[in-house]
Amino acid sequence: MTTRNTQTEWRTIIDEAERDLPSSFPQYKAPTLGSIDFAKCIDHTLLKLDATKEQIDELCGEAVKHNFQSICVRLQWVDRAIQNLQGSDVVVACVVGFHEGTYSMSEKVKEASQAISSGALELDMVINYPFLKQQKYSQVYTDIAAVRNVAPHPVFLKVILETSKLTQFDIIAGCKIAEAAQADFVKTSTGFGGQGATVENVRLMKSVIGPGMKVKASGGVKTVNECVAMMEAGAERIGTSNGVWIMKEAQTLLEDVTHAAGGPERKNSRPSDSLTRMFSSS
Repeated sequence: MTTRNTQTEWRTIIDEAERDLPSSFPQYKAPTLGSIDFAKCIDHTLLKLDATKEQIDELCGEAVKHNFQSICVRLQWVDRAIQNLQGSDVVVACVVGFHEGTYSMSEKVKEASQAISSGALELDMVINYPFLKQQKYSQVYTDIAAVRNVAPHPVFLKVILETSKLTQFDIIAGCKIAEAAQADFVKTSTGFGGQGATVENVRLMKSVIGPGMKVKASGGVKTVNECVAMMEAGAERIGTSNGVWIMKEAQTLLEDVTHAAGGPERKNSRPSDSLTRMFSSS
């Protein structure tokens, strides 16, 4: 596969994107709390290596109940998730090259192909961030483009940058390379490699991608307030293992507003602790 640009051309693209950063960032409107649109921003996630089939079944049931956009799992669970979600509009997302991102291109292509063959409609691919830090931009591009080639639209391809490992310049570079490789999303983090999503990084990523791309915030998004903050910064998808908790918190806030406006008093002050299932930090 040929590379898209020379090293000099990549550097020019990235330098221009950094130079054109806005002096201030807009605040975007988050979907109404508790609405279908709000729920459809959530990728309900379970990526721990010791996940069980019972936990996968539970994850799928919760996603259907709460109208989440997807469940995000490792390749070994795609077939089971597809079976569980038959008849619903919840799709299966599968991670690729997770979580280090340093797997060979052929390994990533094989994993992506298997996921698509099993029925996954979204892929969350970890960028080779050591190569990105080393400014091996053509190799990074070729890696992403190879996965895109075996997973054409309508499959959604999300490229995980692992922002905690990167400088601002690296983040900009990752966004522009993913955009050139025709990815659909850039995603902040795996949730397994240091600090997860931050408002600042989401704003940065949103500011340098074109209108055809979106941002997914993932890693450490555990509350409805954190979720809304990421959406207002520009994230249009949230990856979290705490989707049920977030939806319960949203419902509680809505009941508080209703009660303050003279409606019936809500029944419970907070969701039950049993609803917080910290399978992973993503």
